[in-house]
Amino acid sequence: MWTMFRKEVSGFLSSLIGYIVIAVFLLINGLFIWIFPMEFNILQYGYATLDGLFVIAPFVFLFLIPAITMRLFADERRSGTMELLLTKPVSDLQIILSKYLAGVVLVVIAILPTLVYVIAVWQLGLEPGNLDKGGTLGSYLGLLFLSAAFVAAGIFASSLTDNQIVAFILAVFLCGFSYIGFESIHNLELFGRFDLFIKALGINAHYISMSRGVIDTRDLVYFLSYIVFFLMLTRLTLQRRYW
Repeated sequence: MWTMFRKEVSGFLSSLIGYIVIAVFLLINGLFIWIFPMEFNILQYGYATLDGLFVIAPFVFLFLIPAITMRLFADERRSGTMELLLTKPVSDLQIILSKYLAGVVLVVIAILPTLVYVIAVWQLGLEPGNLDKGGTLGSYLGLLFLSAAFVAAGIFASSLTDNQIVAFILAVFLCGFSYIGFESIHNLELFGRFDLFIKALGINAHYISMSRGVIDTRDLVYFLSYIVFFLMLTRLTLQRRYW
């Protein structure tokens, strides 16, 4: 499994896609929070906060993570190496986990350089260090869990088809609906007393909760359940060959 994991990571980093994903993520977030004259601009906002980063980053990942995951299984099917991969002395779950962890590692590598923003905002405060440390730590943790959830959904989408474009579109839909779909349904107030339950099914509610700096076990259980759910669906998809 770890051999496959290293192969996937090196595959990302030896090709342009890994560097493009990292560069695009940093560029878009950097432009919005430092350059563009918008409400997220730290220099114009006049308050030492990284809230803009944690608002924009999920929407950037909504497209970048599907771009990472779309090839993980779809390319194997298209090139005909899927059958060879499945004959190796590893289980379906090990194959899935190796690809999943490789995708998560690439996302973490993309997030790490944003720690420079933390240092910059830390120094820009009227008093250096005047930064909500708990909220910032919670926001980073929430972003990591959100990214890991998107990777799980993206891998499932990739396992359904041999077409990378179709896998990308499916992943964007799954991630987008998980992130803002339930929130939109909740705002329609169609389900009465069940509206809050509908809202709690979405990623955004738990992401916002963690961004407050309070690590609630319910949020952790939600993200872990979401990840396990899509990884198990991916396993079921691979096991169709036995049906």
